[in-house]
Amino acid sequence: MRLSLFIFFFIISTSCIYGQDHTEEYTKPSNKGKIYGFYGWNRGWYTNSDIHFQGNDYDFILKDVKATDRQTPFNFNTYFNPTTISIPQTGYRIGYFITDKIDVSIGVDHMKYVMIQEQSVEITGSIENETLYHGKYNNDDISLTQAFLKFEHTDGLNYLNAEVTLNEDLLTALKLKVNSDKIQLDYLIGFGVGTMMPKSNVTLMNNSRNDEFHFAGYAFAFKSGLNLTLYKYLFFRSELKGGFTHLTDIRTTPSETDRARQFFFFGQLNVSIGFSINPFN
Repeated sequence: MRLSLFIFFFIISTSCIYGQDHTEEYTKPSNKGKIYGFYGWNRGWYTNSDIHFQGNDYDFILKDVKATDRQTPFNFNTYFNPTTISIPQTGYRIGYFITDKIDVSIGVDHMKYVMIQEQSVEITGSIENETLYHGKYNNDDISLTQAFLKFEHTDGLNYLNAEVTLNEDLLTALKLKVNSDKIQLDYLIGFGVGTMMPKSNVTLMNNSRNDEFHFAGYAFAFKSGLNLTLYKYLFFRSELKGGFTHLTDIRTTPSETDRARQFFFFGQLNVSIGFSINPFN
C-alpha cells in the first residue's frame, strides 16, 4: 500500500513538473463519446444474514450466519492466464461517456461468498427426515458443521449490473499546471443496479449439490473512487463499493423443490486497469 501511494504521487508530481513547460493551464480533453473497458480484482465483506431453507421435508431458518470472501493468493499465472483468470475475485466493465462528466456502463462483479464453518447459530423451524437433525427447533443452537451444511457462492456471487457514474476532474479543481495529454485524475461517484447469478456450492444434510449458474435475485450498489489516466488511453482505477443484495431463489440441490433465500449488505474494494479511446475525437 505504501509503495502504491508513493508511485501514485510520484506520477502526479512528475507530470505536474513536466507539464509546466508545455501549458499555462490544465485543460482536460473532452470525454463525450469516449469508450472504455477495464479488468480488475476485488475484496469483499458481508453482513450477517438469516438464511431460510425450504424443501419437501424441511423448513427452517438459520439466524445471523457469518460469511467471508475467498481471496486467491497472488500468483502471476493464476491472475493473468486466460484459462484461470476467473479463479480470483474479479471485475469487468465496459462504458460510454454520454457527456463530458457522465458515463453509463455494464459489467460483472465476480465476488465470492463463503459461510464460515463450525460457527454456532440459532435455528428455528422443522426438519422431518431420517437424519440426526430430525426435529422441531425454536431458537435452538446448532453448529454449522460440514456434515450439516456447506454454503458458498464461490463460482461465484456474480453481480451483473448497469451503472451510471459522475466523473469530476480533480486537477482542474486543484488548479495544477500539468500536461493534459500526459495525465488526468478524476473523482468518481456512481450508482448501479442489477441481477445476481451465482453458481452456488451448497451441501445440506449430505444431499447432492446443484452445480449450475442460476438467476437468484437482485442487488444495487453505490460507489466512489479515483481514476488516473496516463497518456489519454491507459488508466488505473480504485473504487469503494457498498450495496445490498436479496437472493430470493438460491438452488441448493438438484431437486426443483429445494430452495434457500437470504439478504445482506456487502462492501467491495476494487482495483482495476483499463483502456479508453474516443473514436469521435
